[in-house]
This record gives sequence, C-alpha cells and structure tokens, in this order.
Amino acid sequence: MGTNIVCFALRFKENWFHAGPIPRYRRPMIRLFVAIRPPAPIRSQLLDLMGGVRGARWQSDDQLHLTLRFIGEVDRHTAEDVHAALESVRHPRFALSLSGVGAFDRRGQPTALWAGVSPHDPLKALHKKVDQAIARAGLEPERRAYSPHITLARMSRGGGPVQPLIESAGNLSSPPFEVGDFRLYESSLGPEGAVYNVVARYPLG
Repeated sequence: MGTNIVCFALRFKENWFHAGPIPRYRRPMIRLFVAIRPPAPIRSQLLDLMGGVRGARWQSDDQLHLTLRFIGEVDRHTAEDVHAALESVRHPRFALSLSGVGAFDRRGQPTALWAGVSPHDPLKALHKKVDQAIARAGLEPERRAYSPHITLARMSRGGGPVQPLIESAGNLSSPPFEVGDFRLYESSLGPEGAVYNVVARYPLG
C-alpha cells in the first residue's frame, strides 16, 4: 500500500474515531464525489453574480466546484479502493473559461442555477477516465449523460423567477484558467448546509 493510500486511510480512521459532536463520523458510510476546484478569481466572479433571486440557496466560496463524477455513499474500504483507482488516472492539463448562466428545472419549476464552462471536450474526456477508474474500484459506471457546470444555487420550491438573472448574466465569460488537478471530496451536512472537504488531489499533466 503506497504512502498516499496509507495517509488517506488514516484520515478516515481519524474521522471515524472523532470524539466531537459531529455525528457523521460515527456512521459507517462516507459520501464522496470527484470535482475540479475553480481558482480564486473565477470563484470571486461567480460570487459576484449571486443575489436577487427569491428562494435561491446560494453556494458559498467553499462549496463552488465543477463535478466530474458523483460517487455517493461508500464504506471506508471502498473509499480507499476509489482513491487508489483515481491515482492511476493520467490526463493532460487543459484550460477552461466560464460560459453563460442557466437553470435546471423540473416540470417548469427551477431547481438549480448554474454557470457553464467551455470547452466541453477535455472535461468529457477526463470524466470518462475518472468514471472508468471508479468502475475498476467496483462501483457502477455513470449512467447519465455528463453535463459540465458549476452550481451557483439550489432553488427552494416556489422560488424565482430566475430569468432576470439568466438574461443579465447570460453572456458570462472569463479569461481561460488552467486545470492542473482534480480532487476527491467528502460531503457531509453541517449547521449551514453541505460541507465539502478535500480528501485527495490528483495532478494532471
């Protein structure tokens, strides 16, 4: 077992025996996802867009990410297998830019606001490699089509309208930013909502 895997396993062991009041460390399952973390100037640009939409639960700076693959709840042994598989992923660095704002909806009701990125091709290629690695760790491959985006807000039922924001920010763009790594995150619920902690980084290049 390599040094990185040992450190990864020890981290979860420390969490498992955490003596504080956080109940998630007493649970046998760990909620994971794989994502890219935008750099600080890009996050600042996104944070500046937030506001003025009724019922929007805006993401904080710490929550902003571009998901490559949602994994869900796994046990610690599977988490270590996923980590080992992700360490084998090889992919060149690439550049992305922000590209527009949109919304997901269900039956005409907005459920989330997002910022787009471009180009999609290098992201889809990396997503495929990450998905294949996770499948080698024994999990089911992704069944849904991959749609790259950065979530800006979750919408409460009856929230909105969102169209004024989409129209005002529809031409969102940014200088290209380099993607130099991707990350494995642990997701847990805190008093202020979801808390995302980086448990491993995987360099590109």
